[in-house]
Amino acid sequence: MATKLQVTELDFDDIKSNLKTYMKNQTEFTDYNFEGSALSTLIDLLAYNTHYLGMNANMAVNEAFLDTATLRSSVVSHAKTLGYTPRSARAPVAYLNVTLNNSTLTSATIAKGTKFTTQVDGTTYSFVCNATQTITPVNSVLRFSNLPVYEGTLVTAKYTVDSSNIEKKYMMTDNRGDTTTLKVSVQNSAADLTTKTYTLATDITQVTATSNVYFLQEVDDGKFEVYFGDDVVGKKPTDGNIIILEYIVTNKEKSNGARTFSGTSVAGETNITIATASASSGGAEPETIQSIKYNAPLDYASQGRAVTTEDYKVIIPKVFADTKAVQVWGGEDNNPPIYGQVFVSIKTISGINLTQAQKDVITTSLDKYNIASVRPTIVDPEITKIKLNTTFKYSANATTKSGTELETLVRSTLNTYNTSDLEKFDGIFRFSKMSRLIDDTDTSILSNISTVRIQKTITPQLNTLQKYTIDFANPLYNPHSGHATIISSTGFKIIGSTLEMFMDDDGMGNLRAYSLTGGTTKTYLDTNIGSVSYSTGVITINSLNITSSTETAGVTVTAQPSSNDIVPVRNQLIEIDFANANITGQNDTIESGGSSAGTDYATSSSY
Repeated sequence: MATKLQVTELDFDDIKSNLKTYMKNQTEFTDYNFEGSALSTLIDLLAYNTHYLGMNANMAVNEAFLDTATLRSSVVSHAKTLGYTPRSARAPVAYLNVTLNNSTLTSATIAKGTKFTTQVDGTTYSFVCNATQTITPVNSVLRFSNLPVYEGTLVTAKYTVDSSNIEKKYMMTDNRGDTTTLKVSVQNSAADLTTKTYTLATDITQVTATSNVYFLQEVDDGKFEVYFGDDVVGKKPTDGNIIILEYIVTNKEKSNGARTFSGTSVAGETNITIATASASSGGAEPETIQSIKYNAPLDYASQGRAVTTEDYKVIIPKVFADTKAVQVWGGEDNNPPIYGQVFVSIKTISGINLTQAQKDVITTSLDKYNIASVRPTIVDPEITKIKLNTTFKYSANATTKSGTELETLVRSTLNTYNTSDLEKFDGIFRFSKMSRLIDDTDTSILSNISTVRIQKTITPQLNTLQKYTIDFANPLYNPHSGHATIISSTGFKIIGSTLEMFMDDDGMGNLRAYSLTGGTTKTYLDTNIGSVSYSTGVITINSLNITSSTETAGVTVTAQPSSNDIVPVRNQLIEIDFANANITGQNDTIESGGSSAGTDYATSSSY
């Protein structure tokens, strides 16, 4: 009698083996185990068919859940059930100050669609106004201040409502359309040009049967569809109405960073001056599948309001597409504590700190999510850089690569680690992991010895007496009072002196200023220009009037941390300073068969 067929395996080879095992226990057919037989071919077909069915069933079940879905259409559909709309492509936005020269107008209006041009990497891009704006002279000057312009082409699509056509959709026909620039209006008819503006429904509890609102969803090929209410939740357009969609189709992130703009005519005037108040930024690709999976459940939990810090972390990327990372903390966790406030720090994809205009836009966008009187305060990220000195040993016998090639590979490994683990607000620098990654870069690398220093740069207000505080937020190395100096700085000059000055510490908590005599000998000019708290990592510089600094960026202060693991706090970001990183590869002469062990150990002692 035949035994039961095993059905737990899904791999082709396992399925075929199970079928053969089954065939062994019957007597009707005997040539099943001969690969050239017809029966063996039939077993192959059965195994393939079973394998396909298993794969299809597995994929179908996977697509039924948000966590396991791989198709964008499936992920978007699951997100929709949670009330989440994925972010569309985003157009870069620049802010311009446009002055009309020698104009005698009592007012000036810049029309929607007015075009400006710029070049990025040799390619010309168009920026357009997305709204009409009217100004009057201020001190006899006609100037459009902080005028927002969006990169791309202004597109208008019109659809006539026909309820008998159930297949009709009101589409943004290009998947590069920016939904934040979308303007939806409904014209009464082809004969009646009266229009009503519809707004995007964001809070269903505020929508009535007569509300002029529209809804938005992502559909095929990453395009977005506009749809309307049913006269119960939102007003329903009637037959003959004309749906007008105006939006900007963008090249996304390609024109980020544009700083110089030109235009031919504004408000009928050709004699104009265009100054850039804020370079273009914010251009971005549509939201990724991984981001949708992460944000949709959190957005559902936030229920359209910002109560917890996690709520802000979900909402901010929706209102500002150039967001790479967000950190939010309550005023009670601030240093010093400021109760009743929420602090937000945003690292942008472009790497540029937010301008005041961008901060104002984000703050305004968050108004509808804020609870009671709580209002967010946006602060810039603080960058703590890791100054790395790495020397690795490798066996020349185990590789055809040169030392220089291995150094390049190690630098690439560290760059990947910097991108994947650091450059985010919760990105902790783990020394042991970094060291292990260096060793794993190539099989010929045997070991490495690395030292870590931390750096921060202060930007002084030149020719102004000012106090400076540098908070590393990590303890500094000071095993006992009077220990050797662990702090250094780049050069600067102060008012009343032509000497280039530097800073160090005395190991007892005092910050000192010195100059170099003969390029090497320290001559101390002031032994107490500030204080060092080794336990907290806070360096306080007493009031200084700095007139210039050696580095363009400002004065960089370097310190030795107490631990090689560096932890960011609040709005701090950890990054490896590759510009000043020292990465050196040395052939291990013992491993490579060198005859002088003493020479190798002498080299090692230089660490």
